[in-house]
Amino acid sequence: VRCKSLSVSYWNPYWRLPPGVCGMNCFMESAFRYAVREPGSAGASKGPTELMHLAVVACGQRLEETVTMLKSAVIFSIKPVQFHIFAEDQLHGSFKEILESWPRQFRLKFNYTIYSIAFPSENAAEWKKLFKPCASQRLFLPIILKEVDSLLYVDTDILFLQPMDEIWSFLSEFNATQMAAMAAEHEEPRIGWYNRFARHPFYGRTGVNSGVMLMNMTRIREKHFKNDMTTVLLQWEELLMPLLRKYKLNITWGDQDLLNIIFHHNPESLFVFPCQWNYRPDHCIYGSNCIPAEEEGIFILHGNRGVYHDEKQPAFRAVYEVIRKVRLVFIYAPKHTRPLTKF
Repeated sequence: VRCKSLSVSYWNPYWRLPPGVCGMNCFMESAFRYAVREPGSAGASKGPTELMHLAVVACGQRLEETVTMLKSAVIFSIKPVQFHIFAEDQLHGSFKEILESWPRQFRLKFNYTIYSIAFPSENAAEWKKLFKPCASQRLFLPIILKEVDSLLYVDTDILFLQPMDEIWSFLSEFNATQMAAMAAEHEEPRIGWYNRFARHPFYGRTGVNSGVMLMNMTRIREKHFKNDMTTVLLQWEELLMPLLRKYKLNITWGDQDLLNIIFHHNPESLFVFPCQWNYRPDHCIYGSNCIPAEEEGIFILHGNRGVYHDEKQPAFRAVYEVIRKVRLVFIYAPKHTRPLTKF
């Protein structure tokens, strides 16, 4: 049975597929829509193609989760992607082995570089233990990846349900002052965390969530930021350590809190994208409160709270398990080729 108009990324926690419709078919047909073409084949782009940049930080037991996220990016994305994988040294070999094992037709869609975790040497231990292991690495991406103009950072527990190209296109919507984009932490202030419990400044009414963060890093490196530590405007790398020293006893969510503080004082620098681009359990635990997802579907799924690995949110876990288990294979047919995902 074909999926017809049903979107692979649209559901609410209580929705069920109608009889006769197979969820695997929906997933596989979505992958077909974004088929990879060999260079020079019919339908392949003739001109230069923009390269998208995707960064992730993996420490501890996050290998499988990170690979599943990367797989979702490869399946759905249209333009080629450069992966920047920051990982503990003992994970490097496993990442390389898995990515190199994927079929060539999928490998044509991405390149990758694996980096060791790196913090400023004088404060490395303090940064590494902030919130979750290595999570604050994202704060230093504009400093480390000096040759990269723009970048999408995602947590390991992210799944793409639409091409990365779609969220990448928000970069072209930035105005002259905006340099980063995130989704609000909460849509409904009555259940918001920052507006009820935070002991530090935060962005807007309910703060922002940094699990999906799109950055124009050239602008970040060039900007001098307003702050509440000095009347002097500070550049990004000058700002981070003083900010941690001032607020380390007042922050709960580590680097996300620091980002909220920065953009509280520089609100003109932030673009806020809709909640369907960072859809979390908070959007459905207390009733559905992400209206764009209800109307258009979920585009990026964020399984925080560990919901991919327990039974608290079965819909989140089901989507994760489908992508985790899917095998990337290639089927050749005369006159055209396309990738196939199957179990």
